[in-house]
Amino acid sequence: MGWGNILTRRLKVFSLALFIYLDYKAVQKRVHWVSTGKKNAIWTKTHERNARRVLNLIIELEGLWVKLGQYLSTRADVLPEPYINVLKQLQDSLPPRPLEEVRGTIEKELGKPMSDLFADFVLDPLATASIAQVHRATLLDGREVVVKIQHHGIKEIILEDLKNAKSLIEWIAWAEPQYDFNPMIDEWCKEAPKELDFNHEAENTRTVSRNLSRKTGSGSVSSAVDVLIPEIIESTEKVLLLEYMDGIRLNDNDSLEAYGVDKQKLVEEITCAYAHQIYVDGFFNGDPHPGNFLVSKEYPHKPILLDFGLTKRISNSMRQALAKMFLSCAEGDHVALLSAFAEMGLKLRVDMPQQAMDIATIFFRQSTTANEAKENIKALNDQRERNVKALQEKMKWNKKEVQRFNPVDAFPGDAIIFMRVLNLLRGLSASLNVRIVYLDIMRPFAESTLLGNLMRSSQWIYDSPANSDVESKLRNYLLELGSDKILGIQVCAYKDGKVIIDTAAGMLGKYDPRPVQPDSLFPVFSVTKGITAGMVHWLVDKGKLMYDETVANIWPKFGTNRKELIKVHHLLNHTSGLHNALGDVMKDDPLLVCDWEETLNQIVRSTPETEPGSAQIYHYLSFGWLCGGVIEYASGKKFQEVLEEAIVRPLNLDGELYIGIPPGVESRLAALTVDSEELQKLSGRTGPDVPSTLLNNVEQMATGLPVLFNTLNIRRAIIPAANGHCSARALARYYAALATGGSIPPSHSSNSKPSLGSHVHTPKFPTAQSRKKKGSAMKSGSSAQNGQDASQTDKKGYSQLCTSDVDDEAAAAGSTSRIFSNDKILDAFMGIGEYASMIHPNGKFGLGFRRYSNSSGNLKCFGHSGLGGSTGFCDVENNFAMAVMVNKMSLGSVSRGIVRFVCEELGLPVPDEFSATGEKGPDMVLNLAPSQQLR
Repeated sequence: MGWGNILTRRLKVFSLALFIYLDYKAVQKRVHWVSTGKKNAIWTKTHERNARRVLNLIIELEGLWVKLGQYLSTRADVLPEPYINVLKQLQDSLPPRPLEEVRGTIEKELGKPMSDLFADFVLDPLATASIAQVHRATLLDGREVVVKIQHHGIKEIILEDLKNAKSLIEWIAWAEPQYDFNPMIDEWCKEAPKELDFNHEAENTRTVSRNLSRKTGSGSVSSAVDVLIPEIIESTEKVLLLEYMDGIRLNDNDSLEAYGVDKQKLVEEITCAYAHQIYVDGFFNGDPHPGNFLVSKEYPHKPILLDFGLTKRISNSMRQALAKMFLSCAEGDHVALLSAFAEMGLKLRVDMPQQAMDIATIFFRQSTTANEAKENIKALNDQRERNVKALQEKMKWNKKEVQRFNPVDAFPGDAIIFMRVLNLLRGLSASLNVRIVYLDIMRPFAESTLLGNLMRSSQWIYDSPANSDVESKLRNYLLELGSDKILGIQVCAYKDGKVIIDTAAGMLGKYDPRPVQPDSLFPVFSVTKGITAGMVHWLVDKGKLMYDETVANIWPKFGTNRKELIKVHHLLNHTSGLHNALGDVMKDDPLLVCDWEETLNQIVRSTPETEPGSAQIYHYLSFGWLCGGVIEYASGKKFQEVLEEAIVRPLNLDGELYIGIPPGVESRLAALTVDSEELQKLSGRTGPDVPSTLLNNVEQMATGLPVLFNTLNIRRAIIPAANGHCSARALARYYAALATGGSIPPSHSSNSKPSLGSHVHTPKFPTAQSRKKKGSAMKSGSSAQNGQDASQTDKKGYSQLCTSDVDDEAAAAGSTSRIFSNDKILDAFMGIGEYASMIHPNGKFGLGFRRYSNSSGNLKCFGHSGLGGSTGFCDVENNFAMAVMVNKMSLGSVSRGIVRFVCEELGLPVPDEFSATGEKGPDMVLNLAPSQQLR
């Protein structure tokens, strides 16, 4: 190709692009002044004329532009209908190349005259595509074959077209920054030249055929794939001979109807084949447009897969990351999604996990038919507008600044081809007018990839030195329990102020195979109540309030609707009568609990159902905001400020104990799932340990609660009764301090890495600061005021943002040996001695903590368990504290077994909450319903 032709092609491409761009800009202004009816007609005509312009240029230039046009013609789900109607002509044959050219290429490549190669060669081509022309032929041995011949000089044309396409994309990104497709064209520039070597295509075809023909049992995902792939006969760089298969083209709707082809089943089978290639094999065809498929004319009309020139191989780690991304979208798990992004190399410039989930889910959404294209385009545009608005509000930018901002910092090339395949499959289903639920069809393949690599090994238990013989025995016990009962777990125990157990095992989530480590953060549900109660006791100890003080005296707005007589000790003892204060809120709008102020207002508007002190009824959710309101009004500080001052900093728990996580700790979060097998054991059972209300809520718990509490908007909310996030070592250290009345234990074991307290408590997302104008860097309220040390950045790329006054208060904490000064504080925790009159007679709760008896009947243990099995407690008499974190929610059997095992090994009495026959608390048996009355 001479310079003249190169310049001509380039000029034609850019001239048309500019012409169409200006045409649309002009129409945008014009339609502002016309009615809606006329507006639609104007847009339709605009699309039609520009689609024809694009088609005419593509046919004239051929080469790469044909492939681009074919891709666009499949996007009936997102492109205006006129473009689909016009560009789908490219799915048919282009004008054929001269027979002399075809003959010359064949004889040169195969080294023989045509007559020595074929008994018959059909002169009329079956199809002419962008790169090659296909003829039917018969070999001398009688085999029917297809001969694929590369166009003469096409390599130079394709390489030049790639340069032009790259320049065009760069220009579009400059003119309309929100449409930056540079990562996509970069990947295409890297992969497209591979199509020009038919030896490469031949080997790809053999590999895919071999992969998809493997059958590993009737229950395997491989058995779900049933497609045909032609056999390769011979190949050179520019000629390919393969088996002839008689099939129907996908755009031949009349023939599909005549043969009775089930189009829904056809697209589902094609989707299964691609899911297998991507997730199981890590080797997939990156160009699944309609022209690369046929349908067998013989029943059961299997798909025939063609053209493996553009085939992508991805690493095992990328396969895992893509599978994790898919499954996190299916589960709505923000943490796993962000982890998948990090593993695949996708970097975001802004912390907006919900919007990231929305965008990622778009790729796996149910496909729409061509008839619904308009509605689909409108829905996608509406979602994009919502995301832009959210970004504008977060960054405090004007609309123009937001439009020029690209939230993606780095996009991996492997993911580009993957997403292109998903889009092409979506377009395929739209063009055939069928609806495909990708999350259902592709899920088994993604699960087989992710879960297939999670076979438990010796490293299932996190590698750290054992702190005692008991810990070594415990680790063997955990191995016996195995991954069928444990997904991820942490166990930590203190005896006489020293760490004797600090073990982590398993993985962070069902679809997150990263190992649990000592600093991993588990959602602990009602374990949080024990932490919140500790904050109330700390404020009493500091003289900020009194147990027998009315709440209205501290929180004036509270004193309405017959709540005037409710005292602080009523809140702690679950006897305020407000056990259902938030019941209707959770039914009507569960996400309302993410709004701290509004939920406090709901508490203010509530009315007690029983007289204060008359009945102890578990305040399963309201406990948190009742205590939280008292904490804020009594201290004059924000809830989380009191948490840090009272507990986190004195005990050196930075980065490992939260009620409402900050952005930046997501990489350490465990995700919840449910032990459905254990829940099924409840069927038909009755008895005092199984509340009747529980049996009616098993399905709700199994399907709804983990999904809700895995979302980051819930995890980041302040829910003082239910969304604590902590490590076992942080919680065990907290209870070790409580066991001695507040004495701070010695530093945590040096065997535990990373060291407890070594994380910065409040990381800061690197792009949370909006762009500043020149000269504004030293304004008040900058990083110096916020306590940020710009020189500190953790390994995840988060700036390390310290809280206010952290240095002074940390220094003060370092010289403090106790967090409580009241020598009767243990009696207050358990509601005994002089505090016995503040609790309900024979009640199971003291002041904020559940009281446990041992086999001798002594009340010397207290703590709090959480929904699904996580727990923390201490034995005052034996100066023993223990915490167990689990992310596979069950009826608590795993946690109880572990506590019993450790106590028996140490010769300590087993608290009744954890004994085989003792009475269990409401959280240890997963009671999701409004709580039953406790005696």
